[in-house]
Amino acid sequence: MSDDEPQAPISRAHRIRRMSGRDPHEAGRVATPLELLFDLTFVIAFGVAASEFAHALAGDHVVAGLAGFFFAMFAVCWAWINFSWFASAYDTDDWVYRVTTMLQMVGVIILALGIPQMYASIGHGGHVDNTVVVAGYVVMRVAMVAQWLRAATQDPARRKACVTYALWITVAQIGWIAAIFVHTSVPATAAIVIGLVLVEMIGPVVAEWKQGGTPWHAHHIAERYGLFTIIALGEGVVGTVASLTAVVGAQGWSVEAVFVAVAGTGLTFGMWWTYFVLPQADILHARRERSFWFGYLHIALFAAIVATGAGLHAAAYYIEHDSALDSVATVCSVVIPVGVYIVTIYALYAVMARAVVWFHVLLVVLTAVVLGAAVALAMGGISMANCLLVVTLAPVVSVVGYEAVGHRHAAQVVARSVGES
Repeated sequence: MSDDEPQAPISRAHRIRRMSGRDPHEAGRVATPLELLFDLTFVIAFGVAASEFAHALAGDHVVAGLAGFFFAMFAVCWAWINFSWFASAYDTDDWVYRVTTMLQMVGVIILALGIPQMYASIGHGGHVDNTVVVAGYVVMRVAMVAQWLRAATQDPARRKACVTYALWITVAQIGWIAAIFVHTSVPATAAIVIGLVLVEMIGPVVAEWKQGGTPWHAHHIAERYGLFTIIALGEGVVGTVASLTAVVGAQGWSVEAVFVAVAGTGLTFGMWWTYFVLPQADILHARRERSFWFGYLHIALFAAIVATGAGLHAAAYYIEHDSALDSVATVCSVVIPVGVYIVTIYALYAVMARAVVWFHVLLVVLTAVVLGAAVALAMGGISMANCLLVVTLAPVVSVVGYEAVGHRHAAQVVARSVGES
């Protein structure tokens, strides 16, 4: 065969392979089809969490809705994060790995099915009925323990780190299972949840900082987080469609309907644009010790994105005259998560760059002015569609700032981080 002739693709059976750890400097490392399939289950979880949150907002059960939303989002995001970092370090893609991943997908679906029940129990003011949510979460995490124990057995050089992960996950799951049988108030349940969350977080900190860490791939991790961000942004599209359907159903196609379509799509697009302004992979590759800030801050970022979609859905309830919230509160249900998202973006930039840029402070202030203007317009009786259109300008402030000035600072940050390493 000549060099110019295309080579046949290599096919192999997915027999058991040694889980010795991937090369953290592997060239061309990208997300696998299995990882993308795994992510699809989280589309369901995000959708259910956002839908139930929007329903709670429309019923003016804001506190109960927030409590259920935060619990659901942590469970979903934390399970995804732990799997993704493990897969970045130990993806063997053999049949055992694939089947174990499938079990984790089953856990995600079980968790999603339990979210409405949990929201309802919080809304009724009784004990938090998290039985199904916790059951799904435990299924995911027990499968994760099996993955870590396998890595500990087959990768002696990193056995301590892998055992540490498995140990703390197991301790936390015992706590979660015990929490099912504790029928107490929402504040007491929140205290239990916070304690167990801290237990969950101890494992990665000890394993990566004290036990030598694992061979995760920086560019692969950054890509995985970017893809998951896009999945979360899908809730913005869902919320836009819900709002647009409400407007068209109430008024037919009109200027208001066009405004809603432009506002929702533009807001989602602007949030996508602002996320990718910083080349996070290059910094993460050069400064691996910044991985914890990178990994954990994204929980707030994902939650803010999904909450924005829920806010747009709540706007649809308002337009349909099926909401207990007034126009100001409804606009705030979109404004607040958008504001949290923008602040989290700049916080992530600051901790990754190890610098607070005054120009960014100015952009945050200008964003706050835009969001405040949207609320002021709602207070003045301006229509929901017009208010949402103003909210769309919030991420535009950051986009224009980056394209005009910020890109030069981003390039300097990457150069400095690489130089320091």
